[in-house]
Amino acid sequence: MSSQRPLWAPWRIQFIKGEKEQRCFLCDKRVPDEESPEESIIIHRGKTCFVIMNRFPYNSGHLMVATYRHIGDISDISVEERHELMDLCIDAKNTLQNAMGPEAFNVGFNLGSAAGAGVADHLHMHIVPRWAGDTNFMPVISDTRCVPEAIEDTAELLRRHWQKM
Repeated sequence: MSSQRPLWAPWRIQFIKGEKEQRCFLCDKRVPDEESPEESIIIHRGKTCFVIMNRFPYNSGHLMVATYRHIGDISDISVEERHELMDLCIDAKNTLQNAMGPEAFNVGFNLGSAAGAGVADHLHMHIVPRWAGDTNFMPVISDTRCVPEAIEDTAELLRRHWQKM
């Protein structure tokens, strides 16, 4: 008898089977919009960039830092955007460290569809907290990820910690 139990990630099916939006969900986030489903998962708004939870995360606490401007090529960002993008990456990493205590992080860009970018034409950086023994083998074996907390709850936790910094 096997002691293995299935891990369920039912939110992933929305992304896999769901109708793909024709609009860019990262665009026009400069002004808060209480009607937007993304509003509840925005962590911080800067001048040229913002921090948002990944609705289809690789791990619990998976954040993205995105420019407000709809640009897809990293070569096209302004110096001001470049500086704020990196500053917010550092703030996001520190917030995740304080709020969730991860042991490590994956930080980076997927530039273009062939590189795995889900939104290839809107520049965004991923910040993924990692723990020893976390789910990193599961996507390779069974395309399954285990996220133990609702994204909106994690977003609220991170907003509280962000404000304390």
